[in-house]
Amino acid sequence: MCGIAGIVNFDGSQPAREQVQAMMDLIAHRGPDGEGMLVEGTVALGHRRLAILDLSDAGAQPMTFGDLSIVHNGEIYNYLEIKEELGRYGHIFHTHTDTEVILAAYAQWGDRCVDHFNGMWAFAILDRNKHRLFCSRDRFGIKPFYYLQTQQRLCFGSEIRQLLACSESRTVHPSVLADYLVLGLEEHTENTFFSGVLRLMPGHNMSVDLRSGRVEVHAYYHIRVLSDVAKMNERDAVQSYKELLMSSIRLRLRSDVPVGTCLSGGLDSSVVATLAAGLHKEKSTEPFRAITAKSTEKANDESGYAQMVAQKSNLDWRVCEPGQNDFDALLDEVVKLQEEPFGSPSIIMQYFVMKAAREAGLVVMLDGQGGDETLLGYERYYPAAARTRNAMGRASFMIQAARHSRISLPSMLAYQVYFSMPEVRWRRQRTRYSFVKSEWLDRADANVLREISASYANVQSLQVLELSKTQLPHLLRYEDRNSMHFAIESRLPYLDYRLVEFAVSLPLEQKIRKGWTKYALRQVAAEILPNEIAWRKHKFGFEAPASTWLQDRKQLGKWLAASDLVRQITNDLPVDRMDLNQLWRLVNLAKWERAFDVKLG
Repeated sequence: MCGIAGIVNFDGSQPAREQVQAMMDLIAHRGPDGEGMLVEGTVALGHRRLAILDLSDAGAQPMTFGDLSIVHNGEIYNYLEIKEELGRYGHIFHTHTDTEVILAAYAQWGDRCVDHFNGMWAFAILDRNKHRLFCSRDRFGIKPFYYLQTQQRLCFGSEIRQLLACSESRTVHPSVLADYLVLGLEEHTENTFFSGVLRLMPGHNMSVDLRSGRVEVHAYYHIRVLSDVAKMNERDAVQSYKELLMSSIRLRLRSDVPVGTCLSGGLDSSVVATLAAGLHKEKSTEPFRAITAKSTEKANDESGYAQMVAQKSNLDWRVCEPGQNDFDALLDEVVKLQEEPFGSPSIIMQYFVMKAAREAGLVVMLDGQGGDETLLGYERYYPAAARTRNAMGRASFMIQAARHSRISLPSMLAYQVYFSMPEVRWRRQRTRYSFVKSEWLDRADANVLREISASYANVQSLQVLELSKTQLPHLLRYEDRNSMHFAIESRLPYLDYRLVEFAVSLPLEQKIRKGWTKYALRQVAAEILPNEIAWRKHKFGFEAPASTWLQDRKQLGKWLAASDLVRQITNDLPVDRMDLNQLWRLVNLAKWERAFDVKLG
């Protein structure tokens, strides 16, 4: 896990070393263990290193072998298996790093090398033979890759702040702003909140021709639905899911530095912590370490469940409990490190987990992102599941779902209408956000709601949409920024592509049954965890006490009144009558505007 930077000039000039150094300095937190730079012809590559595998200087980057040089952020977990395969083709290796394996894989298989990787990555390879720069981002976008292209040059990096240093203006992308404010969407397109700054989308490669300056971006990965999975009997399906999850965790425990896990007390993190602790015991007599963030609001506190897991698996368990003072002191910092507005203050809880992990000497942390998206863990998936049944079956399903969730039956029926009728949903959003000026309401993309509603007719299509566009991408940005702020490598077992494809391909009854979400995972959990966890009705994650943190409406109103951006896009604000989501989005925008000095274009 590291940070990368790069510049390609299209006018024949050599990039200035000082500018590349400045880009690297801006991400020093991502790589405290070293830095390196290569400037050659019209190309410059920069790297900040967080040493995880092969801690020697042999792992320094940029790494060069023959006509290839690379800067890489991430981890290829199956690098040992690929290394063995490449050895049969005659490749000789000089380090114990996964980065060298990427170079050899590219030399052997070209652009299709990424098909062989199981992991997370954002890298750029300078190919002198082909006079090109080849860039790639992992299948689900766990690692970030941003770029800024002008007629004169292309700049790229791990964080947006690096590209802002290459740009003369900081203007807000209008449609991205509107989609966030009205629809709550954040990372559903290649555009960022900053006009001109683009993200390389998950599962995409980018090729830069160093002679012509031509830039081409194309997708190399789409989630596959595996037809054989639907034919498996239930027992075999659950066993196969468990084996894939175990394999994923085993790969993600490979490290030359200490590894721990995030433990919220919810189903996903509890299963990972328990299985990881068991695998850890095979190689160490020391207890596996886990970190929990405790909410000060009793209704959202899952620490009691986390304690059950810690005691059962003999974890070295630590708890942090952020309070109101922590929120007030750190809100500006978290807004700045996230770089773009975010949907909930809950990510601040994750910030404290990563902080506590670093203070405990941990460098790698497992986390549970992806479990909900791959096995229908959110209650909003109920309408899609209900639509697969006839009228009688739909009514029975709704009753069972209401019994095993926080949603009442009347609300469940309202959900059915809300999620299946995009025009109704669109009108409701416009009404809810009537304090936003009409010209900004009109900029929000109603077609996204139509795409979401259309996907509710097919559960697998909905999952693919959530994994690639509407849900997972912004969660991964939160994860990356919070962890890398403390030089922590976050690893996500549920996002092993083998497990994702298997889970998406499971029959609906293995995802939601009798109102129970994530049914296959619950069956795995029932083998290793107390029933109080395996068959819990409610889920929170590291839930922030938002109602407490946002209770000072007078102070929040002052923040909003001081924001030029908020004043320009809204009418009179009914701060006292706004719900937490409405209020948070505006407060976040106001703080973001101040942190980055952005203007409307």
